[in-house]
Amino acid sequence: MLGILCSCRGFPFWLHDVPNITFRTDNEPFKMVEPAFGSGGPRYVRWAAEMAVGLQTGVPWMMCKQNDAPDPIINTCNGLICGETFVGPNSPSKPALWTENWTTRYPIYGNDTKLRSTEDIAFAVALFIARKKGSFVSYYMYHGGTNFGRFASSYVTTSYYDGAPLDEYGLIWRPTWGHLKELHAAVNLSSEPLLFGTYSSFSLGQEQEAHIFETELKCVAFLVNFDKHQSPTVVFRNMSFQLAPKSISILSECRTVVFETAKVTAQYGSRTAKALESTNDIHRWKAFKEPIPEDISKAAYTGNQLFEHLSMTKDETDYLWYIVSYEYRPSDDGQLVLLNVESRAHVLHAFVNTEYVGSVHGSHDGPGNIILNTNISLKEGENTISLLSVMVGSPV
Repeated sequence: MLGILCSCRGFPFWLHDVPNITFRTDNEPFKMVEPAFGSGGPRYVRWAAEMAVGLQTGVPWMMCKQNDAPDPIINTCNGLICGETFVGPNSPSKPALWTENWTTRYPIYGNDTKLRSTEDIAFAVALFIARKKGSFVSYYMYHGGTNFGRFASSYVTTSYYDGAPLDEYGLIWRPTWGHLKELHAAVNLSSEPLLFGTYSSFSLGQEQEAHIFETELKCVAFLVNFDKHQSPTVVFRNMSFQLAPKSISILSECRTVVFETAKVTAQYGSRTAKALESTNDIHRWKAFKEPIPEDISKAAYTGNQLFEHLSMTKDETDYLWYIVSYEYRPSDDGQLVLLNVESRAHVLHAFVNTEYVGSVHGSHDGPGNIILNTNISLKEGENTISLLSVMVGSPV
């Protein structure tokens, strides 16, 4: 079975304020499936399995990326190359399922766009079916999307999986959509031997192998070439086949090539942008200056300690101003004044007496904290330091 998985993940923010909640572990206030369980993981996995089975829904339950999922829960694979990384079902009674085949990588601020090639997706799917006797592949995502509200998660752009078979606008992404359609047709053509046939495999060379599914009347073979540079000719059942670099050829009745993962014959497409309206007229533009808060008496909250950003905003806005008044008495040694701010926000802008003095931002793969170090000039007497804390999506 080939399936489509829709993305609907994300926690409501009110969970953040539940007393004593600890995420991703065996914690009573929070028991939600996540891969990073922590030390309470084994207990949590058992609890989740027992809870699911106890609902008596009458349908099988799956655990993604949980190799030791307890019976009867089915352990499944998520990733790019499950035909190579999946350890396989942990019981003979369980099928091989690929619950998230990542068709591309979601874009992240500061990183290059990473599109997955059509040929690579097809190769991975065919290899999972052939090598792991896979019976289910779910594309994540098959339909891209756009977050029209705010950011989805930390440093993730509002455009999500635009390179999926259906792009974020719901339009066909060619040639990926067409090439996968042809792959699905080739697999469906041999559904009988795949479902009911006897499986066997053997080597065809140093980096080549054959996988066969055969009944008394039907047969299908997958000829795999892992070599990324060479196009070897292999002999299979007294017939010669040339295999393209890093490719899989599917042979209907074990003799006729009906699909090659590296040979894209589907229609190609391109996306073009069209200007609907010119905005070059300078008289149509307006600018405004955001006021820098400096009057502490007008602050929403005041206190002798720092307030945590998300606890204050409840994720209803990405922005929070911190204001502090500082009485400065200059020394005679001419020592510079250093402003040092450490924060777990994603972006921080600093102002002294409404004058901009510096910014710092983090990154998706960077440490969890950001540090701003900058020399500043203070006037004698009272000074106002204003810090604009910014979140680029909720932490995950």
